[in-house]
Amino acid sequence: MNIRMVGTGNAFSKKYDNNNALIEHEGFRLLIDCGITLPKSLHDLGLTFADLDAVLISHIHGDHVGGLEELAFQMMFKYKRKPILYIAESLIKPLWEQTLRGGLLQDGLDTIDHYFDVRPIVPEQETHISSELTVQLLPTKHIPNKPSFSILLNRRFFYSADMRFDGELLRRLVDQGVETIFHDCQLESPAIVHAGLDELLTLPENIQQRTWLMHYGDTMEDYRGRTGLMRIVERYISYSI
Repeated sequence: MNIRMVGTGNAFSKKYDNNNALIEHEGFRLLIDCGITLPKSLHDLGLTFADLDAVLISHIHGDHVGGLEELAFQMMFKYKRKPILYIAESLIKPLWEQTLRGGLLQDGLDTIDHYFDVRPIVPEQETHISSELTVQLLPTKHIPNKPSFSILLNRRFFYSADMRFDGELLRRLVDQGVETIFHDCQLESPAIVHAGLDELLTLPENIQQRTWLMHYGDTMEDYRGRTGLMRIVERYISYSI
């Protein structure tokens, strides 16, 4: 199983695009999040929306869902099929009512199900995405009173989809067999709604060694060599996980 970041930047990044990822395994391609910059970034990789087998959404901020309108329209009018959308049950209604409805609503097309093959996920329950790929959505803290989920894939790869620092969770996941962690990181202090670099540097060495940093700002280059044992995820590079 490989992961290739379509973008590695935070919501305001102009250099690295929104932090969205492709999970690729035995010909199956799962997109994690579909942000504002995703359509252009996907194009730059030489891929189209039709090359995706499914999309998984972590939460409904624009840098994670802002590209879904174009995805919906392209798949309906250009490729003539509904894209598969995996999403926590609690996010389906707000995604449609608060994000997509204004752009997608038209005569005869007035629900999210008209555009997507929606596959609700029950948080913390293991869901089979393909024959060899399972996911669990883990509720993690990001914005108060705004549901957000990080992702555990095949019980061994943890992908934080915007979360405040939670060292206890990371320790528990490693104890349970997680081998690799891709973690969002606010490099500049103080961090408020993301894990800060200074916080992540307090992790024990055995966790830092398996942690890669993503969702960073445009000053990332200034922090090379300052991330302890943690490494920085590079855009467009395919990593084996």
